Amino acid sequence: EVPARALHGAQTQRAVENFPISGQRMPAEFVRSLALVKWAAAESNAQLGLLPKKFARPIAAAALCVWEGEHSDEFPVDVFQTGSGTSSNMNMNEVLANLASQRIGAKVSPNDHVNMGQSSNDVIPTTIHVAAAIALRSRLLPELKGLARALARKARSVRRQVKTGRTHLMDAMPVRMDQEIDAWRTQIEKSAERLEAVMPRLCQLAQGGTAVGSGINAHPRFAMLFARTLGKKTKIRFVPNPSFFEALACQDTAVELSGQLKTTAVGFMKIANDLRWMNSGPLAGLGEIELAALQPGSSIMPGKVNPVIPEAAAMVAAQVIGNDAAITTGGGSGNFQLNVMLPLIARNLLESIRLLAATAPLLAATVAGFKVRTDQLREPLARNPILVTALNPVIGYLKAAEIAKAAYRQGRPVVDVAAEMTDIPRRDLEKLLNPADLTKGGISG
Repeated sequence: EVPARALHGAQTQRAVENFPISGQRMPAEFVRSLALVKWAAAESNAQLGLLPKKFARPIAAAALCVWEGEHSDEFPVDVFQTGSGTSSNMNMNEVLANLASQRIGAKVSPNDHVNMGQSSNDVIPTTIHVAAAIALRSRLLPELKGLARALARKARSVRRQVKTGRTHLMDAMPVRMDQEIDAWRTQIEKSAERLEAVMPRLCQLAQGGTAVGSGINAHPRFAMLFARTLGKKTKIRFVPNPSFFEALACQDTAVELSGQLKTTAVGFMKIANDLRWMNSGPLAGLGEIELAALQPGSSIMPGKVNPVIPEAAAMVAAQVIGNDAAITTGGGSGNFQLNVMLPLIARNLLESIRLLAATAPLLAATVAGFKVRTDQLREPLARNPILVTALNPVIGYLKAAEIAKAAYRQGRPVVDVAAEMTDIPRRDLEKLLNPADLTKGGISG
């Protein structure tokens, strides 16, 4: 029984009743891209003379309405459905057929007209690629580049700030704060480069392979015409996959993309945790920086302020890493001519892109807004016994170790202890142990 005012039909309603699992619908990006796939198919079949214009035009018009965000309530199918995504494909076919029928006052078939020359088995893999490519180009890559620019600006503004370096969370040789931030910037830029590198394979589409990859019921020119039509609309150069059998049987490109999204998430987590440590305190932690106070941090401790954006970013990173694990399992579920975890792959892949894109500008604002606590940098740096490493070439490792241990034990600046334990003139020691001089190098280009 289909609700009287519903635009979808019996197959959609059966899916709603068969899969009352998560209450999560397919992502909006997926639904809109699926409509765009149907638009390009209708346009292509009309150009090939297979679909009469009296059907093609209203189908294409209806598809563009859905692409623009209309009728979103008409797509109620759960993510956890049939593994091919047939329920979502038929959901779209039924909605577009009903909308088109209303436009022309005649029956438009969801199968014979809207789904002409197509199968769920090529439509859903195609939609995954199209939705991911659009989301990367329009959202994630611009946000990553914006984050990299914000990091570069912050690095320039703090290039004179020298701090104690840390390896194993223990005091190490000094670094400049711009060098520390440069590592973050480079991580983000390389993440964007990796994602860009996936795009050529992501733009290879399964459409035209139909049921098993042989292209049964599709016109020989349909695949190329479809890709060109879609490319003109999206400004992305789509092409047919050179092997439709590969495009249907596996989701290796989605797994590859997810792996690069996971790498990006790892970079986010690294930056978020560095910010948390640097902000820790303000009295009993490192206290090197002060993050902007965005909200009260405790319901019981007055005045407490927590690093809420880095914490949220770290949780996003954990979710993306988890999504990748599910996508990896899904990618391994290609049995013979079809992968049977397509809705799961689509949902997790698009969520990962969406979460990272939404988090990048928050991290950028967090970095741009932190204040450096110069006093908290200077005192530990002056007493850092590891500075004695610079004397290794002059007095040897063992003698330098004696000085370091003595400076640490006495709580005194290493230059004072070295002046007492060596014959090196103090002026030379001050030059050799100047923290700023010890930070030169490390950034190429």
